[in-house]
Amino acid sequence: MSEKPFRGSTKNPDHIFVSIADNPETTMNVSWRTSTETECGYVLYREDGSDEVMRCDAETEVFKSDIDISNMYWAALKNLKPDTKYFYTCGDDENRSKEFYFTTAPENLTKFKFICVSDQQKGGCEKPDYSHFKWVLESVLKDHPDTRFILGAGDTTDCGQHEVQWNGTFSGMTDIIEHIPMMIAVGNHDNRGFKDYKNSIGRYYAEPAEFFDKQFKGSYAYNGPENWKTENYTFDYGNVHFMMIGINGPEDVNEWMVNDLKNCDKQWKIGTYHFPICYSGPDCQNHDAYPVMREGFEMLDICFSGHEHNFARSFPLRNEELFEQPSKGTVHYMLGNSNQNPPGTRSISKVWHAAYFPQEEDVSAVAVVEVDGGKITLTTYIVEDGRIIDKCVIDKEKDEILPYAAAPIYNQTRMMFKGAQLGLCQYGNPCEKIDDVWYAPLGILVGYIGGNVTKEEGKITLEVYNKKVTFFENSDIAQTSDGDKKLSAKIIRLHRDQLYMPADACELFDMRWAYAKRNNFISFEHESEDKPITVQP
Repeated sequence: MSEKPFRGSTKNPDHIFVSIADNPETTMNVSWRTSTETECGYVLYREDGSDEVMRCDAETEVFKSDIDISNMYWAALKNLKPDTKYFYTCGDDENRSKEFYFTTAPENLTKFKFICVSDQQKGGCEKPDYSHFKWVLESVLKDHPDTRFILGAGDTTDCGQHEVQWNGTFSGMTDIIEHIPMMIAVGNHDNRGFKDYKNSIGRYYAEPAEFFDKQFKGSYAYNGPENWKTENYTFDYGNVHFMMIGINGPEDVNEWMVNDLKNCDKQWKIGTYHFPICYSGPDCQNHDAYPVMREGFEMLDICFSGHEHNFARSFPLRNEELFEQPSKGTVHYMLGNSNQNPPGTRSISKVWHAAYFPQEEDVSAVAVVEVDGGKITLTTYIVEDGRIIDKCVIDKEKDEILPYAAAPIYNQTRMMFKGAQLGLCQYGNPCEKIDDVWYAPLGILVGYIGGNVTKEEGKITLEVYNKKVTFFENSDIAQTSDGDKKLSAKIIRLHRDQLYMPADACELFDMRWAYAKRNNFISFEHESEDKPITVQP
């Protein structure tokens, strides 16, 4: 590559940041990048107030991107003193960075603060501008100077398979992440690329997240599942075990999560996974993660997510049911976007949400998380004007969440589609359980979704998600384009003279269903994010 790109690597170190890969009381990892003109690198560091300079040689690997060839460096500084400030530089004998600093964690820490950001990506194939995000971080850290680290829930870039994006996002964090550890999860945009980036042609998603893995391989603990390391890793800080969960290989990742969490003795278990389980988009889905990874997720106390660019906090969720006490489920905490990126989906509050905010303005949201023994306070606010979106306290000792919010319990079995109530559509037509079979008026469901519903004497034809099925009254045979299909029970006529099908007949439309016993609703899901609507001739 004869000509270096804008913000391309040089002999001088850049993309410098610190991270946690081992015990934060006694270790700190330093990462940086240079051009291939320098072949080795090391960190010189000293304790605050001491003239003794120590050296730590870095591991290095070549990173060949779509626009550049660079060397990546990772140095693991060990045997540090707890709760101590250190100064450091990185580079080789001739090309060194300026002096930065970091502080190790105190011993037996049970009270500390960190901040959460998400979906700060910005487009631009030549010079993506992350200057506002830098202002966001600077503003939050000015208000919260005791922040211990930054946790990112993904979409740190707009297209992570193009290095110009990583160059841009690092430019938006300079003079910050050199002294505050940056711990980030992979988002779908972080492993996205285009064969022709400039013209957005030939979109693809890398599995594994190639550019992420090559840049951060030595920055984080290399303890993820086989074939999916780097984008899955854990770290401990104080009394909390953090699990950063990638978006690829869900079966393998779930097994890793379960095995890891079974052996964890920390007071809190917090996960970060880009895609929300309790999403708010009317057309979104959680098919890849839930129920595939449900066992792992349900071992967490809190799971941070992003993706939808708006805020939502769930009731504690376990096995499809919603609760009030944190001991009975996982709180799914969907972070708002942190860099003036209004959501593309016009979100709505769902049955599983205890708190919700659409964030459709050009504003930036950041969450401040304060751990205090068995109590965690989460505050999400708009950085530009200080409005508080949500503030809650999860208290393990009292087994309560403040402010109080009661999860719904219905006296007639409701239908939910992607977490949304059907409202007037279902009024007077509850689901019924007869002879151990759940029956649902799927005609009402398909009509709500936006599909075709054709009612004739003794039969009903439903068409949605490219599936067309005819059901016949008093028959357990359905007519489909793939031939006749036997149902688990006969079609019957129930409330308001409507035809009811066994709930599992939804599988003919590639849907899945589940009954939330405590809350008394049946949830229907489909993995498609299409927006069905009937044709207007």
